[in-house]
Amino acid sequence: MPATGHHLDPRLLRAFLAVAEELHFTRAAARLYVAQQALSRDVRRLERDLGAELFVRTTRQVTLTADGERLVPYARRALQAQDELLAAFGQARPLLVDLNTPGLATGRRVLHRARELAPELELMARYESGLTHAAGELLAGRLDASFGRFAGLAPALRSGLDHQPVRCEPLAVLLPEGHPLAALEAVPLAALAGECVYAGAGNPRTPEWTDLARRLFAGRGIELAPPAPPAVGDEEFQRIMAKTRNPILVVVDFPAMPVTVLRPLVDPVPLSLVSLVWRKGLVHPGLDALRRSALELSVEEEWLRRPAEGWIPASDADLMTVHN
Repeated sequence: MPATGHHLDPRLLRAFLAVAEELHFTRAAARLYVAQQALSRDVRRLERDLGAELFVRTTRQVTLTADGERLVPYARRALQAQDELLAAFGQARPLLVDLNTPGLATGRRVLHRARELAPELELMARYESGLTHAAGELLAGRLDASFGRFAGLAPALRSGLDHQPVRCEPLAVLLPEGHPLAALEAVPLAALAGECVYAGAGNPRTPEWTDLARRLFAGRGIELAPPAPPAVGDEEFQRIMAKTRNPILVVVDFPAMPVTVLRPLVDPVPLSLVSLVWRKGLVHPGLDALRRSALELSVEEEWLRRPAEGWIPASDADLMTVHN
């Protein structure tokens, strides 16, 4: 088996060992709570890293090659050492999970399910209000996981992070009470033509959100509201809404705000791909629980199903394709 000098991701060894023990990719994927395509991709990556074929795959069975047989005891010892390390250090440290904004449902529900799956662990919520800002905290080791639009991050940030798509969240507009569009049950995108819509322009914490808005508004006659300091607190938010009367681009489960109404966007239904994001190389049982929770909820709630009339940026759709 040729040596490569590459760092071996423990996740790849776990993927290999699951398949080696099950000799069945579907059963191994279910055991690890990952999609079968993702498991196959991890095994192929390990084979590339080692420069060796580890399995013989046919339509009827999976068997280990000689190199695969040789790797099994090494993989078991390496993962056992990792588990012993986690027992000594990893499990004692709380996992810090950014939920962006209090009240947003996706991250909160994933965290709640993860706590049910691993009640012995401490998973602590944080609120960083924007994935770009949270990404810097992740890379610095001050956060462990976050949620948001991974495709909108700058390449320099993305290169140090990993992610798992969780939900295609439909978008909505937050309107001041009395706004003409507030009388509608749902707002067609065409009805926003001529409106000046706020989407965080100039906020250094949320450029990934502003990027999504620019892509959505392009060619539709919708103006992006110019940069402005974010309103802090309900009283200041209420004052700014009354003064500007600008709609605000949000997700459909955005928490209730004073003197506003929330209306979903339709024709088409715009979507934001929300991912669970973490620092590459992070090993923690709490992260495993979060990933399992996110996968379970995505399947149960069909969170990654795109409506027939849905719109999503090509960059986000590409990420979904890679992880399917």
